Amino acid sequence: MATAVELAIEKIDEYKSKIGRTLGTPMRLRDLIRQVRAARTMAEERAVVDRESANIRESFRDDDSPWKCRNIAKLLYIHMLGYPAHFGQMECMKLVAHPRFTDKRIGYLGAMLLLDERSEVHLLVTNSLKNDLTCSTQFVSGLALCTLGSICSAEMCRDLANEVEKIIKQNNAYLKKKAALCAFRIVRKVPELMEVFIPCTRSLLGEKNHGVLMGATTLVTEMCERSPDVLNHFKKLVPNLVRILKNLLMSGYSPEHDVTGISDPFLQVKILRLLRVLGKDDVRVTEEMNDILAQVATNTETAKNVGNAILYETVLTIMEIKSESGLRILAVNILGRFLLNTDKNIRYVALNTLLKTVHVDYQAVQRHRNVVVECLKDPDISIRKRAMELCFALMNRTNIAIMTKEVLIFLETADAEFKSECASRMYIATERFSPNHEWHLDTMITVLRLAGKYVPDEVVSCMIQMISANDQLQSYAVSQLYHAAQRDAINAQPLLQVAFWTIGEFGDLLLQPTDVDSTPISESDVISVFETVLPSVLTSLMTKCYGVTALAKLATRFHSTGDRIEALVRMNQAHIQLELQQRSVEFNVILRLGELRDGLLERMPVITHNSLNAAAPSMIEDDGKKDDLKISSAEIKTFVVSTDATPVTNGDLLGDLNLGSTSDYSADLLGGGGGAPAAPAQQQQHSNSNILDIFGDSSSLPSSNAGVADLDFGIPAAKESAPTYQPVIAINSKGIEVQIQVIESWRNEQARLKMTAYNYTPRTLTNFNFLAAVTKTFDIALEPSSSPNIEPNEHATQFMTITRKVPNTAARMRTKISYIVDGSEQVGDGVVNEFPGL
Repeated sequence: MATAVELAIEKIDEYKSKIGRTLGTPMRLRDLIRQVRAARTMAEERAVVDRESANIRESFRDDDSPWKCRNIAKLLYIHMLGYPAHFGQMECMKLVAHPRFTDKRIGYLGAMLLLDERSEVHLLVTNSLKNDLTCSTQFVSGLALCTLGSICSAEMCRDLANEVEKIIKQNNAYLKKKAALCAFRIVRKVPELMEVFIPCTRSLLGEKNHGVLMGATTLVTEMCERSPDVLNHFKKLVPNLVRILKNLLMSGYSPEHDVTGISDPFLQVKILRLLRVLGKDDVRVTEEMNDILAQVATNTETAKNVGNAILYETVLTIMEIKSESGLRILAVNILGRFLLNTDKNIRYVALNTLLKTVHVDYQAVQRHRNVVVECLKDPDISIRKRAMELCFALMNRTNIAIMTKEVLIFLETADAEFKSECASRMYIATERFSPNHEWHLDTMITVLRLAGKYVPDEVVSCMIQMISANDQLQSYAVSQLYHAAQRDAINAQPLLQVAFWTIGEFGDLLLQPTDVDSTPISESDVISVFETVLPSVLTSLMTKCYGVTALAKLATRFHSTGDRIEALVRMNQAHIQLELQQRSVEFNVILRLGELRDGLLERMPVITHNSLNAAAPSMIEDDGKKDDLKISSAEIKTFVVSTDATPVTNGDLLGDLNLGSTSDYSADLLGGGGGAPAAPAQQQQHSNSNILDIFGDSSSLPSSNAGVADLDFGIPAAKESAPTYQPVIAINSKGIEVQIQVIESWRNEQARLKMTAYNYTPRTLTNFNFLAAVTKTFDIALEPSSSPNIEPNEHATQFMTITRKVPNTAARMRTKISYIVDGSEQVGDGVVNEFPGL
């Protein structure tokens, strides 16, 4: 019988221990940790935490419990696991008020973790902190300083700043270093309180204790970064800082501060950062620190990461201040040695720093070009990315050929995420530094071939613009692109788009023998390329649209292959994609117009707009009056935007031939592919009588606005509509183009506008947001956007209404967009000075 009772008691005790509770003593922290780790699922873990949280709540009801510290410690562990623990805030305050140090320690720790500025209990901490800051026990005062630095609010800082200042003036080094760091947090929270600490901080830099010196340099750096007046005040202490750094550099072995053979590297880094702040844009102060920086750069051992960290800070300081050219060369050489290090982190830091400092000493960085190029072959993706960016930054007219060769080798095997950026940067670099247009074209053809489908639409557009603007290049370009399309008929879709546009515009030049290709090219050979590409299921919709447009133009330039061209144009009249179907139907009608079709399908005028080149090197600062705009933002940089297009009216040929498609390609119907801008309005406009003559006798049509409605396309006649105004490009940045079009002009001093944002990048834009501001003589109201996310090659729209307060006033608008791509936020902005129709 006794044995059974004992077994029962043992089971009861085991059960009570398992649920985390006994009759007298609460579970220890280590036992709670052991149970949480033993949980196999999240549900078991939550059950353990919930049971123990309930036990802790119940124990808090007993004010005389001797286990408060243990319960608070367990509660902090529960808080660290992510479970609610706010019910322990008042118990922390009670422990802080206890006289024993052990109780205060756990109480202040709980306050630092469980309290924030929004907590009502936060106000109760101020009195406890004030009492403990004046305590005779240094460890209690140290706890109060740590807590104040961690949870201080603006009001608490103002109340206790003087108490911290008094501690800084004491002779206790243990409290001084903690007070200096606490003052640093106070200054960061309430910058105007730095005046309290300026007099006492200066004396801290004369201390011998390294902990005090580190706290002092941290505090001085923060104050100097926040106030120019304080910066000028502390520039007088540069000799003292130089002396401290020299003593650290020349001192012998000190076991207390030695780290792998270097004396207190943490303090050296802090002093170097402070010297960087003090010496920026000041020649006199820079001269005082040049010698010590040279000594640090030459005498620091690089065998360990500790020495590399000091050298890295030294390089940043040299590049930031107005140092001598020899010192800058020394700094760049240090980064060059970093590039040869086997540690990937050090190589990445070197590339990142060279990229930031290449504008400071371009020639010094150029000496390490070969090492940078070798980094393109590194297996680490981060190093390859930084190396690619640095290669483009190092390109100039003398090395463009060599650097381009290396970048093309990299592009051939590069990851997909690199190809888009590499193609864009390659176009900008070759356009700026290419020795001639032929070399530029050949290089970009290779880029289009290697990058394939990842080439951004801006590169295609800019290639078309380059060929259109150079008369001497057109014959060479059409021949090279024709052969490129023959060799790679499917894989490189952007290359085919450029080739089709060029062949469509200048296909007649292919039939003329040139020095480039002595073998004559026949019309049949050219059409064979189209017959290979267009029927393929691997050909993209955009490429097929370019091809159909090019074939329509070739019908006026070729004479013996007319039937084959018309068959290819008619091939897509029943295509599932409305855009391609519309092109096929409309061009089929135009090809039957006889003599009139030659005028409609003649060569486009010279294209002058180059969006990619304008977006990269030609950024200018907007000189408009910012005060007149209802927007509070920093200075906004904008791109040069052409807004001189003429509105399209109902009498325009393109407007009457458009069968109502809302696709982006419609504007290219008579002007080539989607990558090229439409021709100027004066080239497009024709009289209403000419339009009616296209379809026969104009007298048989009811009105000039009938357009193509009477053609048997199965489309009902359109009603007479209001004038259509040409959209204005407001923002063109990083593959994002924002157009604003006037939908309804002034009516009762109100106008309605439509914003369309196009995503020409291969990535999805999330959280897209459009903002617009007008001058004070207008009011603007934005409607919700059609979608917060924009898929690749898609667009989003948003309408807005402008109200004019003063009649006959021209509207001017500042625009801004923000969106997230691959987890990082991007912004863009622009200014529109004139709207067609307003």
